[in-house]
Amino acid sequence: MPNSTITRPVDSNLKEPVTPSKRGETQSFNVSRRNPLALDASVAAGSIDNLNQLLADTCTLRDLYKKHHWQASGPNFYSLHLLFDKHFTEQAGLVDLLAERVQTLGGVSLAMAHDIAEVTLVPRAPKDREGTESQILRLLQAHEIILLEARTMARNSADKGDFGTNDIIVSDVIRTNELQVWFVAEHMQ
Repeated sequence: MPNSTITRPVDSNLKEPVTPSKRGETQSFNVSRRNPLALDASVAAGSIDNLNQLLADTCTLRDLYKKHHWQASGPNFYSLHLLFDKHFTEQAGLVDLLAERVQTLGGVSLAMAHDIAEVTLVPRAPKDREGTESQILRLLQAHEIILLEARTMARNSADKGDFGTNDIIVSDVIRTNELQVWFVAEHMQ
């Protein structure tokens, strides 16, 4: 936006600029703390890494749903507008569940958009408004990426005895994404 008229605040313009604490971080991103979960630390660390990847991709899918909700058009505008918003809300619930599992395992969950953009496997959508077919195909591609990695992660966590992570991935992530794929794919018939 080279011709933006938005005034960007600088510290000298602020009466009392808010600055981060001098204390710094309380836990580094790549360091997990040991919680008494009766789970091997290396298993928890592996699950944390996997969950953060799944979290990044789920955040991206969530945001795709909101983008398409705002930019829906055409003869099915109203039904897609509502469907995309419903799926956005469900994906937002998964984001919270995944982030809390990372924290439960002693890790630090991804949280900021720029961090998520660095690691997501879901291709970036254009800023432009896309037609309905492109929106749907983009959503289906993102779901497939998430389902492929979720199935692998579910098997891995079960094999290593992390049944809590396995349960979340199977019962929540896989089942929600499969159902959403069905609802979205039906619009391509």
